[in-house]
Amino acid sequence: MKLRYTATWVGLTAAAMVAATACGSQGAKTAAETADKAADTAVSRMDTIMAVLSRATDRTEELGSAEVRMSTDLGPGEPISMDGTYSWGDGYAFDVEMDTEAARMQALTDSPTVRTLFVDGAYYYDVDPQPSGPLAGKEWMRIDGSAVFGDAGANALSGSAGGSPSASMKGLKYASNVEDLGKETVNGRSATHYRAVLDRSDMGRLKDAYGDAGNLFGQMTGGSTTVTMDVWVGGKDLPVRMTQEFGAMKVTMDFDRFGATEEIVAPPAAQTGDLTQEVKDAGAQQG
Repeated sequence: MKLRYTATWVGLTAAAMVAATACGSQGAKTAAETADKAADTAVSRMDTIMAVLSRATDRTEELGSAEVRMSTDLGPGEPISMDGTYSWGDGYAFDVEMDTEAARMQALTDSPTVRTLFVDGAYYYDVDPQPSGPLAGKEWMRIDGSAVFGDAGANALSGSAGGSPSASMKGLKYASNVEDLGKETVNGRSATHYRAVLDRSDMGRLKDAYGDAGNLFGQMTGGSTTVTMDVWVGGKDLPVRMTQEFGAMKVTMDFDRFGATEEIVAPPAAQTGDLTQEVKDAGAQQG
């Protein structure tokens, strides 16, 4: 196994797996303060938009999980597609399948897709056991979130649902510059398109994850100073699609079904090899 090459791309793939996590509770609090200052002069149209997004946020958070199709465009190369389950009701987690070739993980598995988990702040990849090194005889590879976002960024994303679509909806809910772009059809469903641009003040402590050019994610996006969020809200006050742009990266999530998903758990430790340090070293060499 070409460890340096593989560790670098695994790290980039892990960053791509962040998926719709631009603004958590602290960012929402900061944005809410900004919104409150402008409340006295807000027009009824903005009040209506905020009411819709408030209902959508509350409903998304209440249901706690969803079946999702996601695509991450990193710029050059084919976008990485991922399908599976996201959960945020009892800690943020996901269980998805992604295309091996698009993720450039052919050195780790002969399978056309790679099952990927995120549980308790770490990424897990279902790989082929390797003949030597950290993955010798192991079926799973583990990478701690700190390898991608740095220690401060990983702490910013921690919490009951710090990186979930629900957390992102909160950021959109409280932003003061949301636009209503009108009705559109998404995946055969009628939805209303909303857009907001969040700057560093809106991100709160999550700027440590997204705005720091020193971590691996920041190197990929250029240390984003703004995040553009779009959400299409359909029937039953639920999002149909969400997109986020962090500098050079664009993440799209399509929500197929909410609620009633299975619990996501980490693989057995005995079957897992840890590549956290290798990815950190690879990121340091890129910086």
